[in-house]
Formats: sequence, structure tokens, C-alpha cells
Amino acid sequence: MNVALIDSDILCYRIGFATNEETESDAISAMALFLEDLLLFDLTDTFEYELFLTGKSNFRNEVAVTAPYKGNRKDVKKPVHLPLLREYLVKGWGAQVSEGQEADDDIATRATELGDDAVIVSIDKDFMQVPGWHYNFVKRERKYVTPEEGLRFFYSQILIGDSADNIKGAYRVGPVRANKMLKDAKTEQELYACCVEVLGEERVLENARLLWLRREKDQIWNPPNEKI
Repeated sequence: MNVALIDSDILCYRIGFATNEETESDAISAMALFLEDLLLFDLTDTFEYELFLTGKSNFRNEVAVTAPYKGNRKDVKKPVHLPLLREYLVKGWGAQVSEGQEADDDIATRATELGDDAVIVSIDKDFMQVPGWHYNFVKRERKYVTPEEGLRFFYSQILIGDSADNIKGAYRVGPVRANKMLKDAKTEQELYACCVEVLGEERVLENARLLWLRREKDQIWNPPNEKI
């Protein structure tokens, strides 16, 4: 693994909230210390790093029909130093800001380009759909996701939805029940058919396009080619 792909949105919120009552200088110092420790002591086998932040526009806002995408976050308070920390990462660490999509999409695309030479650094479970190396910096755990594991996770998410992003899943379906529903499916076409049986084609298409992390520029998820 040569390149650490760092989910910087989460860092800005975690460190931002942790330093809400502190000075701007303290907030920046906390961010710098975290990144230095991460790269020097946790990710000792990476030689490069790339940081990613989410910009203002997101194609998912137009995809969401059942419920507004992230519509449940309107009243959520943000860290006091959030703009400052974002600016520091852009100017001090070369963080890339996404356009028309989320940082997660940029990270997934870059991870696909680099293959096993990359490690995704995040605590966001959504990345478990992306094959390759992952590092959870809170648990300090490294995990490898195979293509089959990533695909199954993605289809289970279609059934479950994502309460954090206001994506509605099937009624009373959590991870355990979703995995049971999909356990006999052997191909992607069968995984898709299982989801359609529960949610219907339109809802599956909506959820999938909201949940899918792009692997190439401007990619829009489409169902597998084989007819049900």
C-alpha cells in the first residue's frame, strides 16, 4: 500500500467538535497532530497521502425522490471551527474539494484507479462497498474488502437504507435481515432480483443511485444487464 486516501470530512467534524470550546490555533494544532500521528505511526507502509473534502453541489439531490437527500440534517449544528479546518486542509495539506458529488465518490474513484496500492482511511461504513484496503483510524483496524464482499454490502444497503443520509430502506430491515434475504443469491443479477422483490424496481434504482460510490467520472449506477 503506497497511497493513503483520507476521508477529511469526518476529520473536520470529529476534531471540530472536540475543539469547539478551544481557540482557532488549538483546533488547527489538533488537526495537524492527528494527521502527523496517523501518517507517521499508524500508516507506516504508506509513502503518499491524498485528502478529500466534499464541496457544495451533489448530484444525489436530484436523484432523491422518496425523501430529500440528507434532509434530516438541516437543523444539525456544525462545529464552530469547521470552515477554518477545511481551509487549513486545503491550503496546508492540499486537500481536494469535490465538485458535483461527494468526497466519498472521489475517494472510491481514486481507490479503483490505484487498486491494492491504496488504503481508504475512514470510519464511514459506506466505503465497505469499495474493494481494497481500508483503515479505521478509531479502532486502528485494517481490513481488506473483496469484490464479492463489496457487492453484497452494497445490495444489503439498498434494502437497509441509510438513516444518516435520509435514504429509506425496506420496513424493519436491518443488516441481519438483509443478509438473510440475500444469502442464497449467487450472482449480481440475483442480488438485484432479491432487492426488486422487496422494494420494487423504482425504489431499488433510487436507493442504488444514492448509495453507489462512483468508480469513474460522472458514473451513474444502472441495474445489471441480465433480465430478471
